[in-house]
Amino acid sequence: MRGFGTGRTVVRRDVHRSGRVWSEQAMRVVGDTDEALVTACAPGAEARWPVLYAKARADADRSLRTEAFDAMAAGRWELGAATWQETDLLLWKPPAAWFGVNAFFVPDGDGRRLRNWYVNFEHPLRRTEDGFDTFDLAVDLLVDPDLAHWEWKDEDEYAHVRRLGIVSDIEHRAVDDARAQVLAMLTERTGFFAHARQWAAWRWEPTWSTPCLPRPAPTTEGAGPASG
Repeated sequence: MRGFGTGRTVVRRDVHRSGRVWSEQAMRVVGDTDEALVTACAPGAEARWPVLYAKARADADRSLRTEAFDAMAAGRWELGAATWQETDLLLWKPPAAWFGVNAFFVPDGDGRRLRNWYVNFEHPLRRTEDGFDTFDLAVDLLVDPDLAHWEWKDEDEYAHVRRLGIVSDIEHRAVDDARAQVLAMLTERTGFFAHARQWAAWRWEPTWSTPCLPRPAPTTEGAGPASG
């Protein structure tokens, strides 16, 4: 499939093994090379998230996040319209990796500053006509802007989705391999982190409008339990 031009609006989707959309987010293309597809979004960008998961974010209620994963395991969830808020997001996604590296930028005076790096462990990129598909596997790695310190995030939720069967044994082994790969990149300053200073200086292109989703995603109304 042909690469995406800089500035184009694309859609990042999390797609469950059943083929149904779990979430989707409108983004702009920063660059598209053999090394990685780099995309970004800014406050106001359109998204669709599971209703329970969105409520958990709004209420800062982790018990609702657990319910959202239970709904995923049961194969029943509803998507609701959402809007990206507060941060500028830069996403570096290598084509075959079981992770993506996110950078979050927050207001700082008249400009923006890098708040942190955030490694999301997820399925390898699958290109579509509108963007790309992946699937979030729950566990994450938080990294300080200077790369001097990092810590694992959501290990409890990862254990829960493992128990539910959302993350299979094959996926678990891929995540373990990806964890080791990312930690090696961090300690050796290779891969994405070889260019961390350059990416830390990235800023949203002011001529870009906030990206919008092209069309509604399918909901789960009337759908049966997920297979697999």
